Amino acid sequence: MDRFGFGENWEKFLENLTDERIQEAEKSLLEWLNMESLKGKRFIDIGSGSGLFSLAARNLGAEVCSFDYDINCVNCTQSLKDKYYREDDKWHVEQGDVLNKEYLSGLGKYDIVYSWGVLHHTGNMYQALENAGRQVADKGLLFIAIYNDQGWESKMWKWIKKVYNAAPELLRMLIVLSYFGVLWTVKSVKDIMKGTPFSSWRTYIQKRGMSPIIDARDWVGGYPFEVAKPEEIFDFFHARGFQLEKFFTQGGGMDATSLYLKRFRPVISIYK
Repeated sequence: MDRFGFGENWEKFLENLTDERIQEAEKSLLEWLNMESLKGKRFIDIGSGSGLFSLAARNLGAEVCSFDYDINCVNCTQSLKDKYYREDDKWHVEQGDVLNKEYLSGLGKYDIVYSWGVLHHTGNMYQALENAGRQVADKGLLFIAIYNDQGWESKMWKWIKKVYNAAPELLRMLIVLSYFGVLWTVKSVKDIMKGTPFSSWRTYIQKRGMSPIIDARDWVGGYPFEVAKPEEIFDFFHARGFQLEKFFTQGGGMDATSLYLKRFRPVISIYK
C-alpha cells in the first residue's frame, strides 16, 4: 500500500517551529478540554506526528506517552523531547502501531487520549478507533478528529491522494501548489471583501499553532484515507461507553469533525 510520508512533512514543519506556535497549541488543548492545567493527568498522543501537542501537554503538566507508526514522526517527537525535556522521565517517545492490540495493552490507561487527524490514515479506521478507545481510563477523555464523509468529494479526494503518492516528486509539488493556490486565493479574496485582509491566514495559525503550507501537503498526500459522518462516530463510541462532551464540524476542503468524548462506563464491561 502506498503511504504518505507524514514524518518527512513534519520535519519541515519543525524547521520553523516558534514559541508562539507552541503556546497556541497549549492554548487550544486547554480550551478544548475545558481545563486550566493538565497537571497530574496521564496523556497519550496516538500518532504524535511533529510532537507539537505532546510537547504542549508536557508543558501543561501532563505525564506524556507519544508514539507513531512512522519512524520519521517518532524522530520528530524525540527531537522536541531532546530539546526541551532531555532528562525527563515523564515523557516517553516510541514507535508503535495503533492497530496492534498487543502493543497497546502494554501501555496502560490514560486520562486523556489524543489522536488528532490520525486514525483515518491507518488503513483500518474503525479498528483504530476501537483500539484508541481502549486506552481511555474510566471517566477519562478521548480527543480525536476524523475526516467528514462528503460523498463524491471524499471519493474524489481519495483518488487524488492515490495519484499523488504514486506520482514523481515534480508532479507532487505541482498538485500541492495548485491546491494551496486555489484554497488560499479564495480565502484571501473573501477576507479582502470583508475588509480583513489575511485574517484567515492568521486565524489558521493561531487556532492550533499549525502551518497552512505543511497542512496543505499533508491533506493532499494523506493516504490511506477514510471518512465518516459525525453521527456514525457518535454512535460508535456511545455503544462503547462514551458520551459526547464537545464537537465541531464543518464541511468542505480540509475540514474534519473534532470530537471530545468522556468515558462513563468501565472499560472491562464494554469490549469483547
